[in-house]
Amino acid sequence: MVEAAPMSEKYLQDIEQARVYDVAIETPLQLAPKLSARLHNEVLFKREDLQPVFSFKLRGAYNKIAQLSESERARGVICASAGNHAQGVALSSHKHGIEATIVMPRTTPEIKVSAVKRMGGQVVLAGDSYSDASQHASKLCKETGKVFIHPYDDPLVIAGQGTIAEEIMRQNPGDLDAVFVPVGGGGLIAGIAIYLKEHSPGTKIFGVEPVDSAAMHDSIQAGERITLDQVGIFADGVAVKKVGEITFDLVQRFVDDIILVDTDELCAAIKDIYEDNRSIVEPAGALGVAGMKKYVQQSGARGQLLAAINSGANMNFDRMRHVAERTDMGEGREALFAVTIPERPGSFLDFCRIIGDRNITEFNYRMSSRNEAHVFAGISVKSHADTEAIEQALNAAELPTINLQDNELAKLHIRHMVGGRCSVVEHEVLYRFEFPERPGALLKFLTRAGGRWNISLFHYRNHAAAFGRVLAGVEVPPEDRTAFESYLDELGYPYANESDNPAYALFL
Repeated sequence: MVEAAPMSEKYLQDIEQARVYDVAIETPLQLAPKLSARLHNEVLFKREDLQPVFSFKLRGAYNKIAQLSESERARGVICASAGNHAQGVALSSHKHGIEATIVMPRTTPEIKVSAVKRMGGQVVLAGDSYSDASQHASKLCKETGKVFIHPYDDPLVIAGQGTIAEEIMRQNPGDLDAVFVPVGGGGLIAGIAIYLKEHSPGTKIFGVEPVDSAAMHDSIQAGERITLDQVGIFADGVAVKKVGEITFDLVQRFVDDIILVDTDELCAAIKDIYEDNRSIVEPAGALGVAGMKKYVQQSGARGQLLAAINSGANMNFDRMRHVAERTDMGEGREALFAVTIPERPGSFLDFCRIIGDRNITEFNYRMSSRNEAHVFAGISVKSHADTEAIEQALNAAELPTINLQDNELAKLHIRHMVGGRCSVVEHEVLYRFEFPERPGALLKFLTRAGGRWNISLFHYRNHAAAFGRVLAGVEVPPEDRTAFESYLDELGYPYANESDNPAYALFL
């Protein structure tokens, strides 16, 4: 059992006396002018992504390790971590010449595993979540006698994280209206909440968790610590099945509320942070901003002073593809629809006329019968009301429409799987195009065609470049090939005939 949480007075003393600045830096509290203007509030970022290990975790790990006795140092240390605490322990141990074993989940991004190894930590991979790794670390701890450095459920670790709040108070002497803090096991928010509630009691403290890793939120709702059956790993830095005993008690006492956000909202927050200061935080590091945006949306807050903890920047480069894909949906700027249209020349043109001058972000279609076609379409929108207006217009035109905005299967998989061979297509030719990336480019393509040829395959996805890459299959009888090529030349879009491409023969 973990010892009962000391009184808050002891925590305040520990925070003020914490030993963190041998390795950690005092990170800036920066104004985010673009997000401030959009949210109609003054938004501040606490830049913990600028720490030497690109995460706040260094504070708590170093404060704990710096205060070990000589006999404890001689035994060595062990910890379990999804990555950021691991780097903090590895660097802190190296600073003091202590042997460190780090148990990490097998799902940990390689960037974090490599960083720990570079700092001299011995890495052991076990399990698929922090909780799995923690169980293995506890087993190793008993076998080896090493000192366990808990990532969050330890008073000295909590005090180390609390130095962030002390810095905020120095950097902004006035009261903040609210602070938004990422929550995994609870160490960060516990330390911040204890200090701010003492020195700025009017400041509201909001924790932010992913909807698929809401261990603290669900525990508070239940009135006791619960264990999640599974956790999402997109925000791997907070993928915790069960929160700490000490931190649960402190969060209940000092935190105002927990806000839940989804993957799309996290991706949008990553982009918001990038647009203001050109830094790329990891998903867990963007939780504070995502929660702040949701708070403003739900409460209608205006003219307030709001701060978000940008807690870490250990982002795997490969993961950025997924972030970019989901960002517009998180901002409510892209709508996804499945639309059924008649299978006849000109039906695409009719569809585009209904969409009007809105920008089409994605258009996937493969002919499947001679009667009707099923189109997967992404459309730029300004609001949820705009999405509803498009859906109503399509249905009014007797084009059956399904809104896929909240359909995770469609967003993750189906959009990439529209296609395949078609047994009913005749005289198909395949062309690759570059469309200018502007509203109306597709409409021009279809209008110039004038319904003369049937489109049997179409694939397009906006990639934020000057030109959109389009793949189109068109039914063109042999006697019409010359006229079709003349049409393409007049259109003025660069194109290439891919009809003899072996990949086309194999898959389409």
